Amino acid sequence: MKQGMNLLLGLLAVITLGSAAAQQPPAAPVQTGTVERSVMAPMMQVSGTVISRSDAVLSTEVEGRLLRIADVGTRVERDAVLAEIEDTALRLREQELVSEVSRAQSRLRFLEAEQRRLERLAERDMVSFTEVDRTRSERDTAANEKAVAESRLAQVRHQLERTRIRAPFPGVVAERRAQAGERVAMGTPILRLLNPDDLEIVARAPLSFFAYQQAGNTLSFSSGNHGHEATLRALVTVGSENRHVFEMRLDFSDPLPVGQTVRVDIPTAEARKVLSVPRDALVLRSDGIFVFVVNEDNTVRRLRITTGTGAGDRIEARGPLEAGQRVVIRGAERLRDGQPVMVQ
Repeated sequence: MKQGMNLLLGLLAVITLGSAAAQQPPAAPVQTGTVERSVMAPMMQVSGTVISRSDAVLSTEVEGRLLRIADVGTRVERDAVLAEIEDTALRLREQELVSEVSRAQSRLRFLEAEQRRLERLAERDMVSFTEVDRTRSERDTAANEKAVAESRLAQVRHQLERTRIRAPFPGVVAERRAQAGERVAMGTPILRLLNPDDLEIVARAPLSFFAYQQAGNTLSFSSGNHGHEATLRALVTVGSENRHVFEMRLDFSDPLPVGQTVRVDIPTAEARKVLSVPRDALVLRSDGIFVFVVNEDNTVRRLRITTGTGAGDRIEARGPLEAGQRVVIRGAERLRDGQPVMVQ
């Protein structure tokens, strides 16, 4: 009888253990990150715009009819001709002044020779020195007339060169403000040229945060759903009694279009040391924010935390955490407190 009782008790124990094992959840596959001590500063986002450092509206320097102008989207190298203005009148004036210079040169040569001849005769008392002085004066006047004619010719040739509007830098024609066939006056804007390969970001922020920015710092910015990094190249104070802001100029290397709107993360206070976790470790529930810490026996422990400053893919975590602990960053959505895990 006693032997049968022992057998029954053993059978009940096996059944109980089997039931408990059946209720124990299986080890869940997870990926982990690490709790780290990080230096972070509170951040805020400000709006910025991608612009070209080389962006110019080109205007005419002479008056005339526009013969040719480059199409929008045309890519050109430095000194390429972008537009031409009719130069017929200037060419005719150039020919006229060339003749004037030639005539002045001929007269000057004659008077120089005449002066030398009269000087020789005056040495032998064959002519008066008054005649020599008169010829010398006429020679000087002819030299001045030649110089004036040459100056006028140089001015006309300068104007002829300005009938061709050239690119001051390599770039793309972004806008046409005049059409071929139109008559344009001096100083008329006719096209806009910009260099899409020489870009920067310009952003403005409240002056109260100026002290926390430093040229050379690396800042994060986003365009749409894409994250990027840029170097703060320059700070410019442009504040006034109506606008209490400063301007930031940032260099970056990613290919973005001119005019793209971006959001730049800037620090708003001094950096400090904090405990941080990967952002993917956060489990958001209606009753708070949690992380799952992996114990030495590969079970997990759910801990409530609060978050603070963020930087990149990490965020400050305040709670019962220690540097070096492993936290689940993949597979935490269905975990339960005390559940075994299999770290992948």
